[in-house]
Amino acid sequence: MEPYAIVETGGKQYMVRTGDSFAVELLDAEPGKQVVLDKVLAASDGKQLTIGTPLVSGAKVTIEIVAHKRGPKVVAFQKRRRKGSSRKIGHRQELTVVKVAAVA
Repeated sequence: MEPYAIVETGGKQYMVRTGDSFAVELLDAEPGKQVVLDKVLAASDGKQLTIGTPLVSGAKVTIEIVAHKRGPKVVAFQKRRRKGSSRKIGHRQELTVVKVAAVA
């Protein structure tokens, strides 16, 4: 089994392995830059799992910023029956696509 880690960023938790690509909440970094995530909740070297209380000391995950994009449109529609009243609100979340460079 290959090494993996569970990291927290943007209020969400992700299980990551080296080479994985995924989208996270918007990070303040330029595409092409590397960022170190130090909020590692659990880490495995392939043989032994280390669970943090709440964080694993000394563990870090290096990610590379690939691009910034916007997520799918989410529509919140409210209608009040028999009143002729409705409200439609749309939202698109700003996301950052990242690629895991190293799990240490």
